Amino acid sequence: MNAVKTVVRKWNDMNAILRILIGLLIGLILGLTLPNLPVVGLLGSVFVGTLKAIAPILVFVLIMSSLANSSTGIGSRFRTVIFLYMASTFVAAIVAVITSYLFPVSMKLTGEAAEQAAPTGVGEVWTNLLTNMVTNPVSALANANYIGILFWAVLFGLALKVVGSERTNGLIADFAGMVNMVVQWIIRLAPFGVLGLVFSAVSENGVAIFTVYGKLVATLVGSMLFVTLVTDPIIAALFLRRNPYPLTLTALRESGITAFFTRSSAANIPVNMATCERLGLEKDFYSVSIPLGATINMDGAAAVITIMSLSVARTMGVEVTIPTAIILSFLATLAACGASGVAGGSLLLIPMACSFFGISNDIAMQAVEVGFIIGVIQDSVETALNSSGDVVFSATSEYYARRKKGEDMRFLGEFAKKKKEAPAE
Repeated sequence: MNAVKTVVRKWNDMNAILRILIGLLIGLILGLTLPNLPVVGLLGSVFVGTLKAIAPILVFVLIMSSLANSSTGIGSRFRTVIFLYMASTFVAAIVAVITSYLFPVSMKLTGEAAEQAAPTGVGEVWTNLLTNMVTNPVSALANANYIGILFWAVLFGLALKVVGSERTNGLIADFAGMVNMVVQWIIRLAPFGVLGLVFSAVSENGVAIFTVYGKLVATLVGSMLFVTLVTDPIIAALFLRRNPYPLTLTALRESGITAFFTRSSAANIPVNMATCERLGLEKDFYSVSIPLGATINMDGAAAVITIMSLSVARTMGVEVTIPTAIILSFLATLAACGASGVAGGSLLLIPMACSFFGISNDIAMQAVEVGFIIGVIQDSVETALNSSGDVVFSATSEYYARRKKGEDMRFLGEFAKKKKEAPAE
């Protein structure tokens, strides 16, 4: 018994990425050597089934709670940082659309879900969109209708903002925290889920299946690196009117590296706050902007949602026009803002984006399965992009406010260093 406890303790103390890598490796080995062992594949089925059950509730309560408890009367810096968060997320979705067109990737869909009929055209897509939007909210939750869930969550959140008492909205926030905690518990089982998913993929399709995954990983990581190193710095430069890369590289070094390994924007909040303090930002500002960014600044999530949903649409034979892709970018931006601040949160929102094309939840969840298999790389890069962006745009907002006032806006620790070296009065 003591030996078992020791093994369990060492397993829990192990780095999360290393645990997933171990699960992936074991699944690969078992898939090649013991392909007729269905109990292993059951691990993946149970893991995905659990996620399918919790995902609709997660999206609903997070969006409703976020709107019900949002602050009012925020200053110009908060308006600026919210604009930067939303604009960068939308630009990331556009970059993902362009990347998806330049480097198209299809997915290997299996089972009965892959045999379902694809929507016939854009007209049917819009009909499905409007019909699903106004469906009964209880039915939307029960049937994982993410368009309806998003629609009703926004309405309920705005209504609570107007009529909800502090106690009521607090209860909603507590409920959202409870659901988020359950998701964290489920995500801890990801190594076993990945083991089963890799086993099923390899035993049914062979090692060649990773050729498709390799292309998908390259597309995802390439688009996110472009956002991190090109589009986000350009957005920051437009506000700062100076070279943004010292700030960008510092954010990547101080925040991005830890976020890469924690794979959780929420878990990286303390690191980001410490980074903002070293940058000389005001605590009253970054103590709000950083947690806010962990919720709505989701460039990587928008890219993942867009590329994965377009890949599913391409596989299903759905023709996606440029105007439709732009609308998808808006939808991905909204969906990304509802992503959980834990590892793998964006993957749970792929079905919502796929529902825009009228693609069923069963088919979309196959993309989620693929996402968890490649998540060791994809989710790490995604979280690094999201979390470092929180620092970049928080600093950009404050430096922009200082520039407008004609104050000192030197980058990085220079402002803090100046205050520290100033003679005491």
